[in-house]
Amino acid sequence: MFRNTYQKGFFTILYSCGSAPLELWGMHVKNGYIRRIIDDEVKSLVLELAGTNVATTYIYCPADKKKVLGISLPFLIMIIKNMKRYFTFEITILDDKNMHRRFRVSNFQSTTRVRPFCTTMPIGLSNGWNQIQFNLADFTRRAYGTNYVETTRMQMHANCRIRRIYFSSRLYNDEELPAEYKLFLPIHQRKCVREKVDVRKISKHEKPEVEEPPILYKSLSDEIVSEETKEKRVDDIEVPSEVSVPLEESEVPETKISMEEEIEGVEEYDVEHEFEIDDRHIFEDEEIAMKVAMAAAEEHEDEEDLILDEIIMEDEG
Repeated sequence: MFRNTYQKGFFTILYSCGSAPLELWGMHVKNGYIRRIIDDEVKSLVLELAGTNVATTYIYCPADKKKVLGISLPFLIMIIKNMKRYFTFEITILDDKNMHRRFRVSNFQSTTRVRPFCTTMPIGLSNGWNQIQFNLADFTRRAYGTNYVETTRMQMHANCRIRRIYFSSRLYNDEELPAEYKLFLPIHQRKCVREKVDVRKISKHEKPEVEEPPILYKSLSDEIVSEETKEKRVDDIEVPSEVSVPLEESEVPETKISMEEEIEGVEEYDVEHEFEIDDRHIFEDEEIAMKVAMAAAEEHEDEEDLILDEIIMEDEG
């Protein structure tokens, strides 16, 4: 079919999102179904093959059994989903010995067996979608010791979901692959809580109401005022005359007093003060003592006079 077709880069033989994904394929269905559905994980159309027996439900390419594909690209890439059920597929190639060899791959076998015309091998699939890559040239050389020429037929059996099957000249990185050859998973974007204000719908006089966040603290810039306002505020303040404003450290006059002068001043003041107090107490005490002595002397004299008078009277009697 494609032997005389220019082949380079990518060559797709099945794409589930196309208008006719099974245009090149034939179908054989027994106790199963083949249909196109929307996968919940990738949110895209995929081709689903399902059946109770993997051998009785399958698709094959080309649809005409007398024709061959004739694809010479050595790498086979398939994007399929693991349905956690038995699954298998087959590839028939032509080598440089002009012999048709067949590779059968399945997830229910555990060993690899190489036979003259058929090689069976196991495959392990992870949960969800998988990208399977086969180097047909390397498998042909290792299994049969011959060189790969082209792929003649292909057959996909149940149970799986297919997104794309294509051939390539080499393995490409994700950055080199075109967008349609990648498996994009849906990204759930969160709705923005803050609603956008349409400026065109707002009149010139109306302003949109925007909720301002509460001020938790006041910055120093809010406290800054101009020099003119500072001067006005200072002039308006009335300072009472009794209030003494302390001088700053830079304005205090520096005076140097020696230790001797400081001691002499303190001693003279203390001594004079003590003498004044002592003299006052002394003078007051002397005056009181004199008065008491005089009063006592007068009483004594009176008593003596009385005693003398009594003595004289007795003598006279």
